[in-house]
Formats: sequence, structure tokens, C-alpha cells
Amino acid sequence: MDDDRVFRALADASRRQLLDRLHARNGQNVGELCQGMEMSRQAVAKHLFILEEANLISVRRHGREKLHFINPVPINSIAERWISKFEAPRLNALSELKRTLEGKDHG
Repeated sequence: MDDDRVFRALADASRRQLLDRLHARNGQNVGELCQGMEMSRQAVAKHLFILEEANLISVRRHGREKLHFINPVPINSIAERWISKFEAPRLNALSELKRTLEGKDHG
């Protein structure tokens, strides 16, 4: 896995939004992913290409259309390598405390 490529792909807010949309509903085509995005179809396709190059999504042909699917493996690998070493339980406790103090608890 190329961590640098993954981090560069995740650095862009539009690409993260596309990943969020695929997480919510996997297997969308470019047209579906363009809906609600304030960018051209060509720009969305370019972002999808970068995500595919980083192995964050995979593409499968279904007839004439290309369907895009999220690949959680690279994100999980980064989480295991970069986040777990910062003691995730302590960070989770701090995040929960922050949400509570800000009045955003989900209880």
C-alpha cells in the first residue's frame, strides 16, 4: 500500500465527500455521484480516478456503466498504523468528553 498516495487522496475535501457518499450507498455511477456536487462531471471523474489510483475505491463495469465501490482496506491500514499507536481508547475518551462539553453528545 502506498501511504503517501492514500494521504494525498484523502487530503481533498471533495474526495472525502465522494467516499462518504459511497459509504452511504456503495455501487454508484459517475452521474449519481455528481448529483448535489458543485463541480462538473469531468471534475468528479478526475477525483474518482485519484481515489481509484490510491486503491480507496474499485470500479466494476455493469453493462455500459462503471459502478464505484469503496475499499475500506487502505483506510483501515492507516488507522491501524497511525491512529492505534496514539492509544485510540484515550483519544476516544477525549473525543467523547469534547462532544459532551460542547453539548453534542448523542445519548
